[in-house]
Amino acid sequence: MRVTRINQKESAVKTEAKVDLKLLEPLIKKYKSKKGNLIPLLQGTQNLFGYIPPEAMMMLSRETGLKISDMYGVATFYAQFRLNPVGKHIIKVCHGTACHVQNAKVVTEDLQNFLEVKDGETTPDNIFTLETVACLGCCSLAPVMMIGDETYGKLNGKKAVEVIKEIKRKETLNQKKSLTENISKN
Repeated sequence: MRVTRINQKESAVKTEAKVDLKLLEPLIKKYKSKKGNLIPLLQGTQNLFGYIPPEAMMMLSRETGLKISDMYGVATFYAQFRLNPVGKHIIKVCHGTACHVQNAKVVTEDLQNFLEVKDGETTPDNIFTLETVACLGCCSLAPVMMIGDETYGKLNGKKAVEVIKEIKRKETLNQKKSLTENISKN
């Protein structure tokens, strides 16, 4: 399990983008007076923004009376919660026993070198976030990684990088297509 301390300066730099806090209003209205509302509020916030922005935590605290320290305690305890923005594609590399024995470390290292990120980081273009996880439950496919709902097994570093290159190629094509459509509309 990966546990890291949040660097406040680093966190502030990553979350410069404005967050539309009005999106939280229906969520707050739904859970404000319900007992045990902390986790549903955090989950709903993350579903809206892709992570839990500090400004959203402040608003949740102000509007519901929940303590910021309690919210951060829960958000940092459970691996499902994110306090920083993530990429469009989250790459989860399994490091469970079967994958570890089959050299998952090399898969992760090759992905880190190709993407130029460390575990838990997002590429500057916000396309990929790389994470190591304890187990994906696909031991017969070891070593394995998941990207979204897609599982890739029997990997080595080269195969894993090829998967990422293909996704990156598709993203580039989609960006070009979108740009062309926008130009055509104007």
